Amino acid sequence: MSDDASQRATAPARQPLDEHAAASALAYAAAERAKTDVLASVLEDIAANGYPSPESGIAWETARDNHLARLAGEQPRVA
Repeated sequence: MSDDASQRATAPARQPLDEHAAASALAYAAAERAKTDVLASVLEDIAANGYPSPESGIAWETARDNHLARLAGEQPRVA
């Protein structure tokens, strides 16, 4: 048998990004990381304290409308 190193696939060659594209990718990564951190903290809170009562929440229609308004105000981003 051949050893593990010879069985690994080689990574494809990469093309460098220009400065603007690299900054955009980093900004997108930071925004996604922040969203993930918020989700993780919510899940940790639920695990520690249980589900919040329905009375303490907001209606899904209100949450949807707030989210859509927030999306409408964002700057376009390249994924």
